[in-house]
Amino acid sequence: MVTRSLRTTARRALVLAAAGAMAVTGVVALSGTANAATTLGASAAERGGRYFGAAVAANHLGEARYFQTWTTEFNGATPENEMKWQTIEPSRNQFNFAPANQIVTQARSRGMKVRGHTLVWHSQLAGWVSSLDATNLRSAMNNHINRVMGQWRGQIHSWDVVNEAFEENGSRRQSVFQQRLGNGYIEEAFRAARTADPNAKLCYNDYNTDGINAKSNAVFALVQDFRNRGVPIDCVGFQSHFNGASPVPGNYQQNLQRFANLGVDVQITELDIEGSGTAQANNYRNVVNACLAVSRCTGITVWGIPDHYSWRPNGTPLLFDSNYNKKAAYTAVLNALNTGQSDPPPNDPPPNDPPPNDPPPTTGACAATVSTNQWTGGFVGSVRVTAGSAQVNAWTVTVTLPSGATLTSGWNADRSGNTGTVQFTNVGFNGSIAPGQSVDFGYQGTGTGTGVTPTCAAS
Repeated sequence: MVTRSLRTTARRALVLAAAGAMAVTGVVALSGTANAATTLGASAAERGGRYFGAAVAANHLGEARYFQTWTTEFNGATPENEMKWQTIEPSRNQFNFAPANQIVTQARSRGMKVRGHTLVWHSQLAGWVSSLDATNLRSAMNNHINRVMGQWRGQIHSWDVVNEAFEENGSRRQSVFQQRLGNGYIEEAFRAARTADPNAKLCYNDYNTDGINAKSNAVFALVQDFRNRGVPIDCVGFQSHFNGASPVPGNYQQNLQRFANLGVDVQITELDIEGSGTAQANNYRNVVNACLAVSRCTGITVWGIPDHYSWRPNGTPLLFDSNYNKKAAYTAVLNALNTGQSDPPPNDPPPNDPPPNDPPPTTGACAATVSTNQWTGGFVGSVRVTAGSAQVNAWTVTVTLPSGATLTSGWNADRSGNTGTVQFTNVGFNGSIAPGQSVDFGYQGTGTGTGVTPTCAAS
């Protein structure tokens, strides 16, 4: 995986052209079944209504081959830079919707699904945002979400509400939002987004979460917590930037499935794979087949169209070469889409790690169960606290960690320490539990976290 600084620099180098009307003749819209065997978008649509989209730059729409390749081959679009904060709100409360409008208008006129990218992100952020205090930052974030989503209310299929909020070790990235607003800013952003456009799918999006690792486990715990508490979240985006040093993980499909099992859609949002020839084609095929095998994998977006407009052009990571010729990877993808299974519509299967079906405790008590996701060197524990036949007003859960285990973070509970025997107590919003009902909290740490048996005391 290339470094994020390279990616940011490369994307910033894309200069947005002034808005203008684009007219290109001879474009064939994707419709009917005749194109199913010959275009990516139409073939994806026949696989359970999926989309196969591309990241699109407004300043290339005037190039006939670029425009025609996009509109002929794909049935989805993500504005590459045009919806990012520094472009769309360069000064406070002064919005520039014109570049993104070019893409949205062209895409919707052809029946494409549009992904909004991105509302809250630490990078490509307008400079004025970082100078705000907590009160003004919260106001600016909510206003930005409301104004940007409101501009295309009812027109965007899914939004990357929050982008790249975790570090590789699963800790929170210390962005200006994290530093000024704390852990709650992600939830606040999703709640604001639901109000701004109730019909859009709301996604969390990140990179290096393709396999089961510390970072993806932290995202999994966030999504699981949101689903348990009714925080609006509909989908998780996996950027899936691969190369020879970071091939498609062997547990890629398993990872997609465990998120889908939480009752959210999964989307491959920024796919590109460095390489060439058969090796690159096989990697692309593996990604497409993994998506097709997961009923809630609703679409794939490649991050660009021809290689020379990629953010890492030297890696030739896309499906079309710099002359818009279809590469071996393109053929592999099309064949996978045409021969892959068409899954039945999703029906919100139960979470991947359901709590044990033990009956709730008797009157005046509570019970705690833990589900642990362990990986080499670290773990995430998800704890469910269940009331008995009487109201619980406050609770304390005690966990004795194995030797060598150290907690590094937690959510939805206060804790007494980080090693050995640790007591977790409720925070303000989750102390009260109705009879037979449950609340959840979690923790993350290093070492081995399996084999623990939590106990619960209630008042």
